[in-house]
Amino acid sequence: MEREIYFDNSATTQVHPDVADLMHETMIRNYGNPSSLHKKGVQAEQAVSHARKIIAGALEVSPEEIYFTSGGTESNNTAIKGIVHAYKSRGNHIITSNVEHPSVLNVFDHLEELGFRITYLRVKENGVIDMEELKEVLCSDTILVSLMHVNNEVGAVQPVQEVGEVLKGYHKKVFFHVDAVQSFGKLPVFPAKWGVDLLSVSGHKIHGPKGIGILYVKKGTRLKPLVEGGGQEKSVRSGTENVPGIVGLGKAVEIAVKDRDAHAKKMDAIRETLASRIKEQVADCRINSNFDGLGAPHILNISFPGTRSEVLLHYLEQDGIYISSGSACSAKKGKLSHVLTAMHLEEEEMEGSLRFSFSYMNDLEEVMPVVESVTKAVKELRALTGK
Repeated sequence: MEREIYFDNSATTQVHPDVADLMHETMIRNYGNPSSLHKKGVQAEQAVSHARKIIAGALEVSPEEIYFTSGGTESNNTAIKGIVHAYKSRGNHIITSNVEHPSVLNVFDHLEELGFRITYLRVKENGVIDMEELKEVLCSDTILVSLMHVNNEVGAVQPVQEVGEVLKGYHKKVFFHVDAVQSFGKLPVFPAKWGVDLLSVSGHKIHGPKGIGILYVKKGTRLKPLVEGGGQEKSVRSGTENVPGIVGLGKAVEIAVKDRDAHAKKMDAIRETLASRIKEQVADCRINSNFDGLGAPHILNISFPGTRSEVLLHYLEQDGIYISSGSACSAKKGKLSHVLTAMHLEEEEMEGSLRFSFSYMNDLEEVMPVVESVTKAVKELRALTGK
């Protein structure tokens, strides 16, 4: 079998072998219900508690502030809906941006129908919000600011620390939620230091299992739960705990943060090399990701006018190369990217945009085969369309 090159790690990642081994062992040996009072239940609860401590240590928060969910989407929904319904007596105004993930934007569409007022901060051409606009739209009715740390399509890094400082100095309490699904494990993420009240993380973005996520909730913050039931996770998220998933997530977090800086340096080298080589080989392409400290190390978005991204994907797939045209959660709908639209790209640039996303499992030697394949595919497609 020919070698495969997987540059679609922002969609999902391969489960780390150590994570898979530990999960398998947990499924076979540690199958008790953590709520049971007998030995098997106690062992399962201890496994969950150990993973919770690992994750809390990585985020530099208390284990009591870590809650397990089914993934990033549930964490975002629980954080946003949980806060606004618990504190709606304080106001009905929410601030977010126009480049958020669908699991955030669609929640706000729903909340608007319920009477909440949503302000969508615009982003500049680099995909980053304007802090002055945030300061201008804050008002006495504002109860929540919700922003992603790293954009999943272009890798733009939002100034969440600066936002936290602004909210700390505001005359009333405004809760701050950060979607860290694309940043955790690649960049430093310290919610308590940054003045963040709620933070979302997904397991399958960091070589952990699918179907498991993290929600950090600052101590003393009330949430109205999405799911009522047996009161697990201190009634924030009822339902029998996914012990193998939680254990696997803990292991994935441990691996991701242990060598995070070295991993980030490696991914950034891949990103920079791929961008520069493609620019050398392919005429008329546009880099949509930042290289000035405002871009994450693992995401590279490039536009190839005169092509169609879905056709390019299939060309590259024939060479064993796997990439994306944007967010895997919404790409199948066939709509132009709301992120690239917000960044003021031309329609032709959006139609031919590709996202390359890397992990610590990728190597620099994978870059040139990708460059060669992309160059060939773009030239062939442009020849066919006469562009």
